[in-house]
Amino acid sequence: MTMTFQDFWYVVALSEQLIRKTVLARSVLDEWLVVFRDERGKPVALQDRCIHRNSRLSAGQVTRGKVQCPYHGWQYDGKGKVAYVPAEGPVKGHCPKVSRRAVSYPTKEQDGYVYVQITSENSRSPVSISPFSMPYYQAPGWETVRVINRFQNTVTNCAENFIDIPHTVSVHPGIFRSAKQQQLNMTVSRVEGSVTATYRQETNNLGWFSWFLNPQGYEISHTDRFYMPNVTSVEYNMGPTRRCFITSQSVPETKDSTLVYTDVTFNYGLWNKLASPFVRWTAQRIIHQDVAALKLQQETITKYGEQFAHTPVDAIHVFVESIRGAIANGKDPRNLPDKTVDVTFWI
Repeated sequence: MTMTFQDFWYVVALSEQLIRKTVLARSVLDEWLVVFRDERGKPVALQDRCIHRNSRLSAGQVTRGKVQCPYHGWQYDGKGKVAYVPAEGPVKGHCPKVSRRAVSYPTKEQDGYVYVQITSENSRSPVSISPFSMPYYQAPGWETVRVINRFQNTVTNCAENFIDIPHTVSVHPGIFRSAKQQQLNMTVSRVEGSVTATYRQETNNLGWFSWFLNPQGYEISHTDRFYMPNVTSVEYNMGPTRRCFITSQSVPETKDSTLVYTDVTFNYGLWNKLASPFVRWTAQRIIHQDVAALKLQQETITKYGEQFAHTPVDAIHVFVESIRGAIANGKDPRNLPDKTVDVTFWI
């Protein structure tokens, strides 16, 4: 069975962004999309192109659950079918002579996100894959801070950045780790299209908020995960009321533009509500630093090409690249052989 990046589900909006009569323009895998809700409130994603004279539907408006082209007023329903052509007469009792339809794409709504699959209704993939389930979203005792950022880099390089420990001491000094030459051990495994890195001997090198996150200095249970093709989830467990997940979904807009939706979901007990603004501020500060770092990386790759000099600590990168490389070649990464390596490194 072949597999492509079009087989997967990608975030195109927060549910709260897609309110009644809202029209959103989105780009996923170089495909222009117009996203809106039909008369029943169901999310709709059509190719952002009017089949009449090739205007952008996203520049139009929603009328009674149908998107209306801003050029000649053609209206399209939730399946992309032409529902009304003003030049053919009044809307009442109207049945368009044009039977054509715009390209439509499957959508799903889950965990406060609207997802799209860039596989047209007429060419459905046999691959059965569901949108990623966000850890503990709206679960009792848990709080979620959600942020959105655009990176000028590829999905692969974004995902690797989000689960890369060594860069944190250089890019985020103080705020998120400092250079202390502490020895850490990690086990990295590639299994069934996912990568898991489990760290040991990590205690208190967590930056400004170490005193709050792990006041007793216990050994931290820290696991980083990558799920094909574009999801990373970082888990810190420092006790019953000191747990945190940082989950990012990297959406490929174009070859080197990636829109990243990040959830920081945490359980800090009674501190949940009070901690939220500090979590949001810290997360956004760290992400802005990563945006700048990855912009520099992409500029250099554009000029000199993408050749990397790997070290043992880059095992997690190598595994992620093997999975995304398999999909790029039309193969199912779940068929790759399972691999596990143990690595010692210092930060």
